[in-house]
Amino acid sequence: MSTTTAHTLPRQEHSWPAWAAVAGLLAVAAAGCAYYILTHKRHRSMVAGPAGQLAVDDGGSGDALPVLFVHSYAGSTTHWDAALTHLRHGRRAVALDMRGHGLSDAPSDNDYAVTALAEDVAAVADSLQLDRFVLVGHSLGGMVAADYAGKNPERVAGLVLVATPGKAPPELANKVMASLENDYDSTMQPYWESMTKGARSPVKRRLDDTMRKLPREATKSLVGAMFANDPLPALAAYTGPKMIIDTPHGDGPSALYRQAPQIPRQLITGTSHWPHLDEPQKVNTALDAFLANARWG
Repeated sequence: MSTTTAHTLPRQEHSWPAWAAVAGLLAVAAAGCAYYILTHKRHRSMVAGPAGQLAVDDGGSGDALPVLFVHSYAGSTTHWDAALTHLRHGRRAVALDMRGHGLSDAPSDNDYAVTALAEDVAAVADSLQLDRFVLVGHSLGGMVAADYAGKNPERVAGLVLVATPGKAPPELANKVMASLENDYDSTMQPYWESMTKGARSPVKRRLDDTMRKLPREATKSLVGAMFANDPLPALAAYTGPKMIIDTPHGDGPSALYRQAPQIPRQLITGTSHWPHLDEPQKVNTALDAFLANARWG
């Protein structure tokens, strides 16, 4: 088990890169944490991960099951501020910055495979002694959460996948990866605009700003990692309670609810690909309903 080393970290929010995924493969953003920072003490620490130090936001207490949140591609713990604030009134709620995101170290080998990112989740869960917990992931973070749950079903009391994509067709993956190499800007911009459509103005400004700052090589590795991942085997291996909180963005053959129709799905409309940023109250309500049935044993 790794050890947790507390650090005093900057309270201000960093503008970390963001990117829109392709055909339902995506992730990121953040908004509304100014209120959280002003009214709640941050519970920041650093944990030793397999690729470097990982930043963690850990707080709350109570008898209810803890919840661990995994952000999307190019995201950070701050994307979950509304959910953390909401849940910490009665339970422990934790979020991490995956490698190369937020305040966490970037991997020296540029390894952003979904299995590698799931090792970050494992390092945090072990270090914080989260023996049994509910796991929530958004987009790429949902793929990561599914991978962890499939390998550690005895520790996951429930799995919530927010706007998480399924497996993309190989021909689409090959086409997009080639386009990223040949004309990065022309490939990314249309997808970004389609996925941010419906975002509240502050969310849209934040997403646009972070997308422009994302290193291209990291983006290519993360996009490739998403295309290479098939979450269905992991979801089959994890037989515990599952739910999809979804948006209409990225609907099509790659949509997870089409590939795994047996998983209950709640659709939230009128938002961007980031419903927890545009409509946090609706997402929190859906989480409450799911958590009401989560059990320790």
